[in-house]
Amino acid sequence: QVQLVESGGGLVQAGGSLRLSCAASGSIRGINAMGWYRQAPGKERALVATITSGGRTNYADSVKGRFAISRDTAKNTVYLQMNSLKPEDTAAYYCQAEAGGVYIYWGQGTQVTVSS
Repeated sequence: QVQLVESGGGLVQAGGSLRLSCAASGSIRGINAMGWYRQAPGKERALVATITSGGRTNYADSVKGRFAISRDTAKNTVYLQMNSLKPEDTAAYYCQAEAGGVYIYWGQGTQVTVSS
């Protein structure tokens, strides 16, 4: 089992920045990749960014050049630095971990609200 705890969400004006954190605990040795997803009201949950254990990253087109995912292996933590935020970035942001090629774990989510 892997437990994920997100933090760092909040209210910010358009053009501002936020950094989300996701701390992993439990059976973390089996984690292959971690990522961030978001879900806006009335919409499906969608990928924002992922990072593999080898450091390879992947981003949704809508956030390329504005968001950056990184990980601190020593702290078992993944970060999402969000710059130049737009109102359409408003959503609940969820941390995800994939382990063993089979298991998917989710955090409880953190709300990001961008005002215009």
